[in-house]
Amino acid sequence: MSASVAAQPAVNPESVARRWQRLLAPYCRADDRRAWFQLLTTGALFAANWALMWWSLQFHYGLTLLLALPAAGLITRLFIFQHDCGHGSFFSSQRLNHLVGATIGVMTLTPYRYWRRTHAMHHATTGNLDAREFGDIRTLTVEEYLALSKLRRAGYRLYRNVFFLMTIGASFQFILKHRLPLDLPRAWRKEWRSVMGTNLSLAVILLVMAFTIGLKAFLLVQLPITVISCASGLWLFYIQHQFEDTYWEENPQWNFHAAGIEGSSFYDLPAVLHWFTGNIGFHHVHHLASRIPNYRLQACFREVRDLRHVTRLTIRESLRCAHLALWDPGSNRLIRFGDLKHRPMAV
Repeated sequence: MSASVAAQPAVNPESVARRWQRLLAPYCRADDRRAWFQLLTTGALFAANWALMWWSLQFHYGLTLLLALPAAGLITRLFIFQHDCGHGSFFSSQRLNHLVGATIGVMTLTPYRYWRRTHAMHHATTGNLDAREFGDIRTLTVEEYLALSKLRRAGYRLYRNVFFLMTIGASFQFILKHRLPLDLPRAWRKEWRSVMGTNLSLAVILLVMAFTIGLKAFLLVQLPITVISCASGLWLFYIQHQFEDTYWEENPQWNFHAAGIEGSSFYDLPAVLHWFTGNIGFHHVHHLASRIPNYRLQACFREVRDLRHVTRLTIRESLRCAHLALWDPGSNRLIRFGDLKHRPMAV
């Protein structure tokens, strides 16, 4: 893992912002033909994969589960299209972005407007210790953790356990919490309508499936796709900010562009995984300019040299980051729970 370094000299933040805007603005353009091609081909591949899984039920369920892997990858790719729609970058028409985003949101169990708003908050506050709210994996500082009771420490340890997050946590978030997000302010009426609309659409799908192929067959096909895609989606979101030399600062020192370039990694995946994940591995590019659609991220990274001075994670290196759980302001790094044994305050 290469050390994260600031890509800009210590100059006026406004000058840095203008420079990033100048460098990245050419890539902040939607290409409707590329977007439609991505959407139609990925949708067709998912439909064919789903039909093949249903057909395989008559032979052996092991084959069905094997086919769930590419199907989950395709759902992850569709989620990235929904994600781009939420940023207004997938199509040039915002009305079309909202329509497609809401439609895919039913497939991904993610109410479009609810997720869109909370994800915007994530972008606006990434790495800000004074603004850890919606849309983030909860991260405590060492001092905050040590101030907890033993019971609450145990709860935080369970929450930050990567196996728990990728299995129970991911499925709970997408399958259950998105059906009734009780932390959603009641004043957010559009977001609540999105939640209820998504739930109604899912209920209609279940009824149609029950009267056509049968509810059992539908769930045997869909549940493994959902569980795998939820886990992979949460992992991507988790690991691209959870590395040792990431960025956390308090106000007023916190800086948007520093958080983007230092607090987001370049997840250097094999080409086939970049395709399935919609190039979200170029995460630092996305955080610097969220209006860059997924189909321009790779070219932007390749052509803008300043984007190469970031933390690069391979799959093997990302696995080593899985147990990082606490921010240590003294060393400016994420540490493991086990590192606390070297501190006299840890009990």
